[in-house]
Amino acid sequence: MTAEFALALPALVVLLAVVLAAGRVVLAQVGCVDAARVAARVAARGEDPAVVRATATALAPRGAAVVVRAGAGAVVVEVTSRQSLAGPWGGDVLARGTATAAVEGAVEGAVEGAVEAAVHGTAPAGARGGQP
Repeated sequence: MTAEFALALPALVVLLAVVLAAGRVVLAQVGCVDAARVAARVAARGEDPAVVRATATALAPRGAAVVVRAGAGAVVVEVTSRQSLAGPWGGDVLARGTATAAVEGAVEGAVEGAVEAAVHGTAPAGARGGQP
């Protein structure tokens, strides 16, 4: 082993670690965008907010947070995931994906009501036992 190789090896190891960490962050970013896009499509079709969150959570990177908002004929889904760069020695990077989808006409009121109910913990109109 030469002295030059002994000096260059640690730099190559650090460079490899940086490339791998950057790749992991890019994959998390793509995962957040894909999860938000699919979940927004599901919400636009009129699915329950719990189904929308479950869809986004299943597609997003591990530990991601999902926020669903509806209003003005559109649904917005935001998926965020905090990614560690180098374990306990590195910082964190926030990967985020946001998608907006127009609510389909017949389900617009139902989606907005269901999202409001999920946010505020109330049952949507007509969902209480025995009431039309």
